[in-house]
Formats: sequence, C-alpha cells, structure tokens
Amino acid sequence: MQLLKIAVPNKGALAEDAAAMLRAAGYRQRWDPKDLVWTDSANGIEFYYLRPRDIAVYVGEGTLDLGITGRDMLLDSQANAHEVLPLGFGRTRFRFARPEGTAADSGHLDNLRIATSYPGLLRRYLDDHGTSARLIALDGAVESAVRLGVADVVADVVETGSTLKKAGLEVFGDVILESEAILVKRAGAPDPAELDQVLRRLSGVIVARDYVLVDFDVPEASLDLTAALAPGLEGPTVSPLAKPGWCAVRTLVPRKGHQQLMDELWQAGARAILVTDVSTARL
Repeated sequence: MQLLKIAVPNKGALAEDAAAMLRAAGYRQRWDPKDLVWTDSANGIEFYYLRPRDIAVYVGEGTLDLGITGRDMLLDSQANAHEVLPLGFGRTRFRFARPEGTAADSGHLDNLRIATSYPGLLRRYLDDHGTSARLIALDGAVESAVRLGVADVVADVVETGSTLKKAGLEVFGDVILESEAILVKRAGAPDPAELDQVLRRLSGVIVARDYVLVDFDVPEASLDLTAALAPGLEGPTVSPLAKPGWCAVRTLVPRKGHQQLMDELWQAGARAILVTDVSTARL
C-alpha cells in the first residue's frame, strides 16, 4: 500500500500545535524530536518533519502529498502549492513598522529600504499596490535593521507587537497579511485518495475546539425555556430523571460565551450544570 506523505513543522511556533492537532485527529506522532520520519501504519500515513519554510516547496514539487505550514510561508515561498484548509492556530499579522513617532501610512513607502525575512511575500504586496521600494532580505529577526542603518522600515510577522516595541518600533499602515497555520497541497495535482478523510478529521478537531458539551438537570416545566437558550444543533438530548418532574439534558453549545450561558441556564431553573471539552467531532 502506498503511504500518504504529509510534511509537519519540525520546530518553531507551529510545531507543537500541529502535532497536537494531528494527535487529536487520531494520527500517531513522533515521540523523539530527533526523528525526521514517522510512520502511522494504522492510518497509512508517513509524516516528514521539516523546516516550516521548506514545507510548501516540497509539496509544490510533488515530493510530498500534503503539508502543514503558515500562510505567510506559503506565499513567501512562491511554491506551486495552494491552501486547502485553514487550521485555526498560529495566527499572526504581517505588518510594517518603523521608529516610534515617525510612522506614516503605507502609501509613503516609495524609495524606502524595507527589511524583511519574507521578501517573496512583501514583493508581491508592493507590486499589487504599485509601490516601489528596495527590499533588504534578512534571514531571521529584522527588528534591529533600522537601528543599525540597514533599512528605513521593517515588515515582519507580529503576534503581540512587544518585540518591535522593545526595538523602538511601532506598526503602521494596513495589515499586509492575516496568517495562520494551513494545510497545503500541490497546485493542479489530483487530490490524494485519502485527502477527504484527512480533511474530515482535521475539520472535526477545528469544530470541536469551538464547542463544548453542556449537561444539566432541569424541571420539566422549565425545559422549553432552557431548550431555547441551548438548542444544540438538532435539538438537545432529553432523558427523564429518577426524581419526578425532572429531566437530564445534554446539548452542544459554542465555547464562546458558555459561562454567560451557564448563568442564564441557572436563572431558568437548571441545576447540576456541567461543561465538558470536546476533543473531536463530526457535525
């Protein structure tokens, strides 16, 4: 049997979350970080642990079938690969920054020197906006480029902005790119036979992280009110309790706002309210 080959980040911000998502989706992952290849025979998959920046290139060349990388890295690589599924973790923004107190809008970048470790991504953005600027390609952190006189502006991935602030820089202008971890495949290539199953499993993990399972007991007289507050997807599951006139209810609700929902259920007469995380789902 031919194994499906999937590239996974070997280190960096995406690696731990990617491995956790794959485990939640039922795929075995390596235990030793020195392992470069790991075979999950039960699921017919071979995982290759590579530098996140290289993953789109391997997938684009057809060496590997699928890969997990960042949207920013895919676009920067200019590889022959495209996004199949956003994975909901590793969210960052790609922004311009320059010394505090001197920020202008992104329309005033002509003829400036811009330091970045994402030259492919930035060149595409500047070309799309008709902006001429000199790109200074650096490998790694770019926060010191302005202070050392190499550049006038930097363009970099920003999570909280604290690193740029420590370097005396502030972000300005429009967001260049909203990035997150994504699943990629080779552009124009036939879909692997196992792709649908991989997408279902990963999508199940993504959906599950947005929901929680709520269990509570409620008097039958308040059942309609609590069902209106927490209707679930196809309606709540209701079972009679040994206590006369009471029901046990189980329902799936959005994670966001579930604490407020618990308050509302309590006020509606629900008791013994329990919230449980969902590891994966098929909805």
